[in-house]
Amino acid sequence: MTMKRKSIWVPSNRLYSVFMLSAICVTGAQVVAGGIDRYNVVWETPSKDYNGSMPIGNGDLAANVWVEPNGDLVFYASKSDAWSARHDLLKLGRIRVRMNPPLVGDGTSFRQELDLESGSIRVETSSQKQKRSIRFWIDANHPVINVEIDSREPCSAEVMLESWRADGKWLIWDAGRDVILPTDGESIRWYQRNTKSIFKQSMQNQHLGHLVDQMADPLMDRTFGGLIAAEGLTAKDARTLTTSQPMNQIHLRVHALTEQTETPEAWVGKVSRQQARVDSVRQDEAWQAHVRWWEAFWDRSYIHLSGTKEAEAVSLAYQLQRWVMACAGRGAYPIKFNGSLFTVDGVSDYHKNPEGVYFGPDYMRWGGPYWFQNTRHVYWPMLPMGDYEMMLPLFKMYRKMLPVGLERSRRYFDHEGVYFPETILQWGIHRDWDFTTGKENSGVYPLNNWVKYYWSGGLELSLMMMEYYRHTEDTDFVDETLLPVSDAVVTFYDQHYSRGENGKMFISPAQVLETYHTAENPLPVIIGLQTVLTRLLELPKTLTSLEQRTRWQRLLSELPDLPVEEQDGKKWMKPADSYSDRGNMENGELFGVFPCNVHGVGRPELEMVHETYERRLFKTTGCWRYEAVVAAKLGLTDDAKSYLLANVTNQFHTLNPAELANAIPSRFPAFWRTGDWVPDQDHAGVIVNAVQSMLMLTYDDSIRLLPAWPKEWNVEFRLRAPQNTTVEARVEQGKVVDLKVIPESRTKDVETESR
Repeated sequence: MTMKRKSIWVPSNRLYSVFMLSAICVTGAQVVAGGIDRYNVVWETPSKDYNGSMPIGNGDLAANVWVEPNGDLVFYASKSDAWSARHDLLKLGRIRVRMNPPLVGDGTSFRQELDLESGSIRVETSSQKQKRSIRFWIDANHPVINVEIDSREPCSAEVMLESWRADGKWLIWDAGRDVILPTDGESIRWYQRNTKSIFKQSMQNQHLGHLVDQMADPLMDRTFGGLIAAEGLTAKDARTLTTSQPMNQIHLRVHALTEQTETPEAWVGKVSRQQARVDSVRQDEAWQAHVRWWEAFWDRSYIHLSGTKEAEAVSLAYQLQRWVMACAGRGAYPIKFNGSLFTVDGVSDYHKNPEGVYFGPDYMRWGGPYWFQNTRHVYWPMLPMGDYEMMLPLFKMYRKMLPVGLERSRRYFDHEGVYFPETILQWGIHRDWDFTTGKENSGVYPLNNWVKYYWSGGLELSLMMMEYYRHTEDTDFVDETLLPVSDAVVTFYDQHYSRGENGKMFISPAQVLETYHTAENPLPVIIGLQTVLTRLLELPKTLTSLEQRTRWQRLLSELPDLPVEEQDGKKWMKPADSYSDRGNMENGELFGVFPCNVHGVGRPELEMVHETYERRLFKTTGCWRYEAVVAAKLGLTDDAKSYLLANVTNQFHTLNPAELANAIPSRFPAFWRTGDWVPDQDHAGVIVNAVQSMLMLTYDDSIRLLPAWPKEWNVEFRLRAPQNTTVEARVEQGKVVDLKVIPESRTKDVETESR
């Protein structure tokens, strides 16, 4: 196996910001028109431990891979549906491959490369006596990890499953012990099985116990694990495979499976049959199909920046985060904002203990629930990328929550409609801690004030679904998912809030996102409803009913005015008519800029929105904060650039001083460590969204290029727009050249900001 050399060398131990601004120039490589391989990450020394791991995945099954100084190849295996009894996303296990003679020794040259184009990791070592190469890939079309070892001289190997849970170590909140099956002589087989579940108790705690017998428990009997086998290797014991004699080639396969089965034996039978089915595909055919998938993925959209070191650093961050998203975005469940599938051993000092507390490989700060405020940042950028299939796990999860949500509204409030809690379990209810905060809650509102009335996530989810439809024009999606969810969301607001003497809705009790816990007529709710209802009314009449349109139009007319302040001839928007009890830091008054996408460059009332931006209280960036996106959509190039570069070049953004003092850098350059764990996906999603928003905005039928693009940044791009449109061009010194729009009829809708 030959190695590609057009790559970016990544130092093993440098300040991250220095690396991001200089890495490309170290080798003299430049970001110009060409293939994705220029962004390959190359390490020329082994890694000390898991902090030096590379991410790889097929969208559902993933791994963190590294080579240790003693020559052992080590990797964590993860899967998007490996949920514990307490709704925590666990690792499958850690696997170690040890060769004799070792892969690395005195005088051995070493090279590990993430090959983006082929979706693989390559390791090459050579010495005077031995030359070896490893190709590590997770099949894009099958649930199997492949480790292919080529050795010029025959070598021996041991493959070891390292299971901390089987040994009773670092068990995270009701995680059971792994079961390692007795050896069958030729494979390692292990699983974790949920013999209990928080499902019933959580439903009862939240006064929904009457639904328990009507629903399938998504956690009980969930069984996840794997099977490791390789031709020519036999079992030394239940956890170890070994070569019977030195070999030149070894092809190790790790088959992963998650199923809810009636018995453990049923799971064992399923994983064995899966092994037989996957192994029946010829290795070369599987590899070629895998490479074709990744080639098509990289071809569907791209943004390649050049012109300055800063531009090249942004370009690298963009490509590597898109890789991370693709590696985890096609699973049964959405991407977790707090680390995705690529968390490693948890050392956390977020609240106390400045020296850090070790929690083991399964730890994930903020736990297993989904938080929409954070999750959204992973999914908005998928629209311009054209990665539509990766958005479906998010939409499907919320669509499945709908029956519980509808019944909850009837039970709690005696009316129709649905709201989605901000922090949510996969079947649609609050996490118990938020609802009860450790004590019984006889009421219907959660006791955690941060999320007590935080329901606007349902409005933003509806907007995201509508943008998905505008891009894909998939009418089946409207019928099966968008309309049931969005109509239920607006129905909840319609029936939940009273009208004043003026006939207008009075939205209280309510809150402004997580920021103001007490509010009347919060702007995010008003403008969110305005936008959702307008978009619903714009749907083709063949997809909606007269009754729905009449009801939506009536509700739109009953919404209160946006909260606006005026003084000395200047107007600006407020977070709400009245607000207090500040908790978090988010500028809710700019909700119309993002995510509603109704205020910004080329839109009405831009002067008032600019005034609102200037008067905003919170001006920080990092983690889930999205000032770069807002600045881009308002055409504020300098601010957008400044915020973006702050996010890109600081791997340890927004940590408290104690944590910052003890933070250990991740070697992989797109593993940002911020308040939402490592790698922080909302921080990374903001980076990607900001780059796209600086380059292209879409409103209604219009496509606006370069709304906030620095003139000194050159770029070559291909992005997706509504109406199944593709826009590609080059930008040189602020000028658009070689513009190509498909279909060509949409060219008339393209406008370019003068730079």
